[in-house]
Formats: sequence, structure tokens, C-alpha cells
Amino acid sequence: MRSAVRRVEADANRSADTHLHRFPLPDHWDVDLYLKDESVHPTGSLKHRLARSLFLYALVNGWVREGTTVIEASSGSTAVSEAFFARMLGLPFVAVMPRSTSPEKVALIEFHGGRCHFVDEPGAVYDEARRLAAECGGHYMDQFTYAERATDWRGNNNIADSIFEQMALERHPVPAWVVVGAGTGGTSATIGRYVRYRCHDTRVLVTDPEGSAFLDGYATGDPTHTVPTSSRIEGIGRPRVEPSFVPGVVDAMTRVPDAASVAAARWCSRVTGRLAGGSTGTALWGALRVIARMRAAGEAGSVVTLLCDGGERYAHTYYDDAWVAAQGLDVAAHEETLVRFLHDGTWQEPAPA
Repeated sequence: MRSAVRRVEADANRSADTHLHRFPLPDHWDVDLYLKDESVHPTGSLKHRLARSLFLYALVNGWVREGTTVIEASSGSTAVSEAFFARMLGLPFVAVMPRSTSPEKVALIEFHGGRCHFVDEPGAVYDEARRLAAECGGHYMDQFTYAERATDWRGNNNIADSIFEQMALERHPVPAWVVVGAGTGGTSATIGRYVRYRCHDTRVLVTDPEGSAFLDGYATGDPTHTVPTSSRIEGIGRPRVEPSFVPGVVDAMTRVPDAASVAAARWCSRVTGRLAGGSTGTALWGALRVIARMRAAGEAGSVVTLLCDGGERYAHTYYDDAWVAAQGLDVAAHEETLVRFLHDGTWQEPAPA
């Protein structure tokens, strides 16, 4: 166990902290937007942090030992990162995932030595992962339960600690808002707890895509809320409110149309030169909504959101015009909103379809 923990910790020492990029908004707005670029982790996404924490948590609890088969339910990126750590420790890894997961993510999981086990219904991943773990005597990592407790929210170079350290010399060093999506709920829990622990005047906004249960569960106070649909935005949005989602540390939530998520991801890639995934688009749309409201109210300040993973993982979905058209997404209308906002500061969303 000591050797395994040392290997996982060594990965953190080798990996330089991720960059915080200033988004090119007009300087005279006096509202600054920053993107925390989590795509530069060794496995290409925000989930690298989570996978490292989950493996450490499982190791020190004695759940994962030499030869243990690790099973995870995932929409892709967490499985990519967990496959990386499993191979580092010489452990078999199986990802239980929806059949709709992007082929690029499937290829990455297999590249890192993992095996993909597909289900037709996204809501079936949990039970199927438990079944496989019981069948082979393995360990179901269960990111959706343990994400919020495996990460040390007090500091220790977690994502919140990193953001505030990197913001220290900016003109608005304490963000007015940090905007994130929810997949497990672990990131919003970590950031929300951290800002309260450090007594920062920062609010946390969680953006939720179409077909996700989080927003309605948050609004009604029902932690058992489920929906019969599934999210088209990989990495965030779930058919149920996950156990790791902590509503008490979230200040607000907002729904983002899928067309807006895709449009914002593509627009972000053009404006910044950094390919962004769909979940980045969801959070970016929410962050720009916040900035529009701040400007309308005459408020100055800063807003931080995440570049969760790279757009190259979605070449056959969000960046494929044929796929977008088949989904019936009016990306052009939402791109017009973004172009106009950057040009003259006017925020006007398209009418709902």
C-alpha cells in the first residue's frame, strides 16, 4: 500500500499546476473572466484530480490492494483518468459507460489499458458497475458517492486553493463568482466548502444542461430527484441527483440549453485558440450570463470558470456539423448571442425552441 500511495503522490509532484487564462473581454468593462485550464493534466481533463483522490482514498481505506480489479461507472473522462492510475499501479480496470460515449474517450481508456463495458441506458451504469465488481471480487470506485469526500476541501493544492493562489495578483483577486457544471458534484462541493472555510466573498454557480436532474432537485430540495432523460453534454448532467452533490454550498443554479453549450464550446475554441469540450461550453455560457448581469448592475469584479477537457475528444459529436444537425441543435443562433456580446456587451439569448 505504501508503494502505491507513493506512486500516486509522485504523479502530483510531476504534474505542474494547471494554467489560469484571462479570457479576452474588453478591459473597460472592469469585469474579468478567467478559464482554469484543466485540459493540460496528464490525462487531459479535470477528472485527473478526482481520479488521483479516489485512488488515494481507496488505497488508504484498504479497498484497493495488489491485484484488485477496479470498476467505475463513468461517462468517459473519469474512466480515462482512472485507467491511467490503474495501469500505473498494475491493476485491471473496467469502465462501465453509456454506449453513446464519444469514440475518442473509448480509445483513450483502451490506450491506458482499460476495458470498456457498455450499457444502453445511462441510468444503468451504477447497478452494472456494482454487479461486475461483485462478480469478479473487485472494487467499484463509485465516483458519484465518494467525489465530495475523497478531496481535501481545506487546501492541499486542490482546485479551489489553486484558483485563489493564481488570482492573488489580479486586479480583482477574489472572484465574485466561480462557475462550474455538476457531474458528480465533487467540484462544486470542494470550491463551495473552500470559499466558506477561507471566508471569501465568492459565490458558486452551478450550470446544469438539459436532461439533468440536478437543477430541479436543488430547486425542490429533493436529493432523490430523478429524470427519465439523459444529458447530451458528456461529463456533466445526470439522470439523478448524485450523492456527492452538496446543495448547501451552492449559491445558485441555472439551466443551459444544449445548443448554447455546444455554441459556447466552439466559440471559446475560436476566441482563445484552445479546443474546449461541451461541459466547458455549459459553464462558459453561465459565466457570461453572470457577467452580463454584473455589467447591467454596474458591478466590477472577476468570474472564474473551468476549461474541463479538450475539444479533440468530441470531434465526432460537438465539432461534427452532421451530428449537431441530427440532434436538432440551433448552434448558429446561440453563437450570434456570443459574438454580439463580445462586440458591444449586449446579451440577448435566442427564444427557446
